[in-house]
Amino acid sequence: MTETVMQKSYRPQMIATLLVLTAATAVVCWLLVVFWEDIKAIAWLYDLFKIIAIVAPLMGAVAYLTFAERKIIGYMQVRIGPNRVGPRGWLQPIADALKLLMKEIVIPTNANRFLFIIAPMLSIAPALAAWAVLPFTDTLVLANIDASLLYILALTSMGVYGVIIAGWSSNSKYAFLGAMRSAAQIVSYEIAMGFALVGVLLAGGSLNLVEIVQAQQGSLLHWFWLPLLPLFLVYFISGVAETNRAPFDVSEGESEIVAGFHVEYSGMAFAVFFLAEYANMILIAALAALMFLGGWLSPFEGTWFESWFAWIPGIFWLFAKMALMLLLFLWFRATFPRYRYDQIMRLGWKVFIPITIVWLVVEGAAVVANVGPWFD
Repeated sequence: MTETVMQKSYRPQMIATLLVLTAATAVVCWLLVVFWEDIKAIAWLYDLFKIIAIVAPLMGAVAYLTFAERKIIGYMQVRIGPNRVGPRGWLQPIADALKLLMKEIVIPTNANRFLFIIAPMLSIAPALAAWAVLPFTDTLVLANIDASLLYILALTSMGVYGVIIAGWSSNSKYAFLGAMRSAAQIVSYEIAMGFALVGVLLAGGSLNLVEIVQAQQGSLLHWFWLPLLPLFLVYFISGVAETNRAPFDVSEGESEIVAGFHVEYSGMAFAVFFLAEYANMILIAALAALMFLGGWLSPFEGTWFESWFAWIPGIFWLFAKMALMLLLFLWFRATFPRYRYDQIMRLGWKVFIPITIVWLVVEGAAVVANVGPWFD
C-alpha cells in the first residue's frame, strides 16, 4: 500500500475525530460563556473549573510531548518519525491512547491487587498536584500559598513510593530489582535537588514562587541562572535523573532487567506510568524556568528592545522557556549513551551534593555581603 492510499484510508476516521473534538469544544465554550457568572458564584465549581483548565491542557501537552520526542529525535537521527496517522502524523498520540485504552490490564496471579492498581496513581498524582501552586503569571495561579516551594519539594519526593510499590506488588524479581535501582537513584538525586532549592530560597528570600520570580526582575542578567549557575545545572541534571530519562534510565535497562519496575504492567496501567514520566518532565521544566530563568519575565526587560516586545504576554515567555528545557530532555536522549549504575551513584553522591554544599556557602557569603544586583 502506497503512502497516498494509506493516508486516504485514514481520512474518514481523521475527519470524524476532528469534527467530534471541534463540536465538543464549541459546546463546552458556549456553556462557559452562558453560565460563567453562575459558575463564579459557586466557589467549589469555580475551583473545579480552574483545576480542569490546568489538568486538561497538561494531559494534552503530555500526549504531544511523546509525539515531539519521536519527531525531534527522528530528525536528529535522519529519520522521518511518525507520519502515518493524520497529516504528518499529528494524530499519532490519539491513536496510541486509543490502543492502550483497548488493551487488557493483566494482573499477575500472586500480585497484591490493591497495591498493583494503586501504584500508577501514586506516580502520577504528585506530578499533577504540584501544578496547584505553580504560577503562570503574577496573578494567574490556582493557589498562591506562602510555602509553595516547600509544597513542591514535599510532593515531588512522594513519586518514589509509586515506583517502589509497583515493583514490590508485582511479585516479580525483575520488577523488584528495577524498583530498587530506580528508588535509590531518585532518592540520591532528590538530595541534590533539595540543596539547589535551598539556594533559590536564599537568593529569592521567600518560599513563594511568585515572589521568587519577582525577585529576578530587572534584566536577563538579573535572573538566578547567573549567580546560581552550578545549582541550576545540578538541579536540571538531577531532574533528568529523577524522571528516569536517558542517560539515567537504568531502571529500564532492557539488556539487564527487561523493562524495570513496570515490566508486569499493560494497558492503561502502563500508560499511567508513561504519563507520569512525561508529566514530571514538564514539571521539572516549569520549575527550572520559574526558579532560574525568570518565569514569565521577558528576556528583553531592561534593554532597548523592551518596548518592541511589551505586547507579548508573560505566559508566552514561560512556555517558551519550558519548551527550551524540554528540548534539552529530548536532546540528551538522542545524544548520550546510558550510564552504568555505579557511575550514576558516584555522580549524585560524590559530585553533585558536594558542589551544591560548597556553592551554598559561597552564596551565603554573597547574601551577607549584599553582592548586587542579585543579593542587594
